[in-house]
Amino acid sequence: MKAHTMGQVAAQTRSRARYTTLTMLVIASAVALADRANLSIAGSAMSAELGITALQLGYLFSAFSWAYVIAQLPAGWLLDRFGAIRVYGVALCLWSVVTLAQGFVGFGPTGWVIVTLFALRFLMGLVEAPLSPGNSSITASWFPVAERGTATSIYNSAQYVAVLVFVPFMGLLVGHVSWESVFWVMGALGVVLAAMWAKLMYVPTEHPGINDLELNHLREGGANVEGTTAPGAHQKVRLSDLKLFLSSRQMWGIYVGQYCLTSMQYFFLTWFPIYLVKGCGMNIVDVGIVAAIPAIAGFIGGILGGLLSDWLTRRGYSLSVARKAPFVTGMLLSSCVVLCNYVDSTCAVVALMTLALFGKGLGAVNFALIADTSPRHLVGFAGGLFNLFGSVSGIVTPIVIGYALQTTGSFTQALWFVALHGVVAAISYVLVVGKIKPLQPNIGT
Repeated sequence: MKAHTMGQVAAQTRSRARYTTLTMLVIASAVALADRANLSIAGSAMSAELGITALQLGYLFSAFSWAYVIAQLPAGWLLDRFGAIRVYGVALCLWSVVTLAQGFVGFGPTGWVIVTLFALRFLMGLVEAPLSPGNSSITASWFPVAERGTATSIYNSAQYVAVLVFVPFMGLLVGHVSWESVFWVMGALGVVLAAMWAKLMYVPTEHPGINDLELNHLREGGANVEGTTAPGAHQKVRLSDLKLFLSSRQMWGIYVGQYCLTSMQYFFLTWFPIYLVKGCGMNIVDVGIVAAIPAIAGFIGGILGGLLSDWLTRRGYSLSVARKAPFVTGMLLSSCVVLCNYVDSTCAVVALMTLALFGKGLGAVNFALIADTSPRHLVGFAGGLFNLFGSVSGIVTPIVIGYALQTTGSFTQALWFVALHGVVAAISYVLVVGKIKPLQPNIGT
């Protein structure tokens, strides 16, 4: 009788396969973002050894984003056509191999170092393009609307996990082994992770660890549980689909916000460690440790942004209020980075950067808007378009900062440039986005 009762309880318990999926998204995203940041950690040592100037380094930082922008719409189409799980896994393996290859650029002729490294960073941008729209597409399949803000903020926290876990680790590798070892170790780690991805990742309807209670919970909550096997998921992307997004004032406001938020991200992923070395006089090993402090705040802000957004949704507030409140507050907080120009102590700089990164974390809830606003069969495409606009700042921001640093010899103008993005993002959400609502496609056109 007792065994029968326990069996009934077990049968009534909802499985939690979606959390395993979310964990893999966090780990894969953290590795990807660490691979983007590894040049900033190795940059000082590479520059000294290979004779790379600040402006050249700015262009090298931007190489990833040139390709990332170009590949966003094709990546979104691939995700919708062949399945986010499959495309993401292949991309993970490929970008890890390219990361590993960057560790060999110093063995070639000196004149080819810049060209070879730019080409490899460009190639990495191409193959990593499915990352962000893939995260959005998989989240749309695995999480109901009421949980999507939290899930989105958790996988977006991967950028802080990357700083918290991998930046100190990479700093130690540069300080005690060599700058090449950063690329070799991170590349090998990614290949291993790709093998794990192939073993563990499924769409909800095919996952061996999901039960009917969880599957029904996802369906009833608005999750796209069939993924790319859903009716209409394989239909071709048409010019009218692109027009659907680009003719929407709501979406333009969202795209401007994403551009500004991503500018903040690329400052922290590229120039921030070098700012601590050249602007604050720290050594690279200490930078790896100190950079973890703002990362912790960013991680906390990211989680709180999603929790706050979903709490507001459950309390009956509109989706507009639930998504906008954390984003606007966070982006205004992130603009406090400019105050670093007016303090002298390293502790004060780190404190301000910590507050700024906390604010940026709050703002990352905007990624949930991809699933909130997109037709189901276009989630991958919509994520690619959203990320395309954001990634343009990955081209602009590193180059502008490189020019400012080479021209003025300081980061003063660069910090003003970065801070302005927080203000513009907040204004865009308040004055341009309007009421957040799903887009309605024109069927048959």
